[in-house]
Amino acid sequence: MTPEILPPLKDPLALSEIDALARRHRAAGGVGMQVIALVGGSAEGLVAKLPGPVRDGLEGATARALELAFDAAHRSRGAVADRPDWVNRTLTVAMGVAGGVGGLPGALAELPFTVTMLLRAIQGIAAEHGFDPASDEIRLECLRVFASAGPLSRDDGTDLGFLSARVTLTGPALHGLISKVAPRFAAVLGQKLAAQAAPILGAVAGAAVNYAFTSYYQEIAHVHFGLKALARDRALDEGMLREELVARLG
Repeated sequence: MTPEILPPLKDPLALSEIDALARRHRAAGGVGMQVIALVGGSAEGLVAKLPGPVRDGLEGATARALELAFDAAHRSRGAVADRPDWVNRTLTVAMGVAGGVGGLPGALAELPFTVTMLLRAIQGIAAEHGFDPASDEIRLECLRVFASAGPLSRDDGTDLGFLSARVTLTGPALHGLISKVAPRFAAVLGQKLAAQAAPILGAVAGAAVNYAFTSYYQEIAHVHFGLKALARDRALDEGMLREELVARLG
């Protein structure tokens, strides 16, 4: 017998799942706060430490990195199986060490590879929750995860509203989505670059920053696709569930 599906505010299972997702979302930035303590200052102050030309070109560089990652991560699924979260963290930490050793130039060169690795990890998490990362819709959903506030900033969940819009994958739609995600993600990547290029710390900061970034976006992906799976499995409205989650985070 099929269980009765209740409205989300009266569905005990849905409420319990949303509470668990809210806890996961709040915990996502914990490592990032430790990185801030390591490099000193604040998330907002980090970007100001970057050279002017780097700051000015960051949004364009981020858009290009997202476009490259969107195709590269998708192609890699035919050659490399999905990996556990800890393996992805280990790989991006190694990239962070290499980028940190080279200072700011090294961090800039490492950036597209880390973005691709992050997107590939997010696709694996989508699959873990029962979604097809090869589908156009889920490929865009994975890209949207980068619109969240980032691991070095306090996030109250308001960015989750951005994740609820539906877009069909076409060339113009993809570029439109990237143009919306890029400014948000560029601000986050600016914090990453500045922290990674911190004097003296070098490779240590690079490893810590990449660990924080990978952990954060993996957790946000689990929240995003966990909520979508809850809506799917309980036949509930995803927008209403998302509002309930944001209310708990607020």
